[in-house]
Amino acid sequence: MILDMQQITISVEETKLVEEFFLQITAGEFVALVGASGSGKSILAHSIMGIAPKNVICHGNIKYCGEPLTDEKRTKILGKEIVLVPQNISYLDPLMKVGRQVAKGKKDKVSMEKVKKLFQKYHMQSSVMQRYPHMISGGMARRVFISSALMEQPKLVIADEPTPGLHKKMAEMVVSHFREMAEMGAGVLMITHDLELAIACADKIIVLYAGKIMEQTKAKNFQSEDTLYHPYTKALWRAMPKNGFHNTTMIQPSETGCPFFEGCTQSKKECKQNKIPYFQKEDSIIKCICAGGTEICY
Repeated sequence: MILDMQQITISVEETKLVEEFFLQITAGEFVALVGASGSGKSILAHSIMGIAPKNVICHGNIKYCGEPLTDEKRTKILGKEIVLVPQNISYLDPLMKVGRQVAKGKKDKVSMEKVKKLFQKYHMQSSVMQRYPHMISGGMARRVFISSALMEQPKLVIADEPTPGLHKKMAEMVVSHFREMAEMGAGVLMITHDLELAIACADKIIVLYAGKIMEQTKAKNFQSEDTLYHPYTKALWRAMPKNGFHNTTMIQPSETGCPFFEGCTQSKKECKQNKIPYFQKEDSIIKCICAGGTEICY
């Protein structure tokens, strides 16, 4: 097991941003975490990396390769065994050429030759190495980040919203690079709001709503609404262009019970209760008392 997260709660003062979160990623597995903006996706990535703002408190158990992921452990492995591919070009140093940044500041011939080969692999000319961040496009910046990740041999790759603003073909190409990393043996966590891309490339999909997991299921189950169980997951499926583009109105999450209670057409009074457990149904885990299945502890 590369990454094992259990009973994760992330909060700012009295406000819980993420609650009861769990996640397991094995070597060679590509997991997509999907959800609307504000659902808590990026703060999870930052909490794993230990780069969340100081006022963000993360409680729970995070293990990396079977051992607790402590601050001391992070210091040793971040940027080497665990790498972040961020969504924002501001993560690049504006005063350093991108080639040097990918080489981690090294100037030796071996390092620069490796950067050159990685740039060629991701369809960038070697001349890009001499450019500053403001001289490259958003799509190129993402390929620079991917090249930087592969300068080492990462065991865990976290991609935080890697495709916003990219046209479809470019987005598919960027995500295919993460699929390739998984095939090379890394565990990959891609945080995205693009469900269609997630289905195309991921092995497993986790659907997040208002900071809570609604459903965890295999990507292949999104081939049909009948193999999805949570009403919110079904609503996301119906909202996809190929499935009718049906609009789902997002309503302020319920303070008790299921957070999707107010927007669910199948809800009943029991859904308003204080604690909604998780259920196992076939190869899916669902936080819904209407979906059936066997109650499990998570």
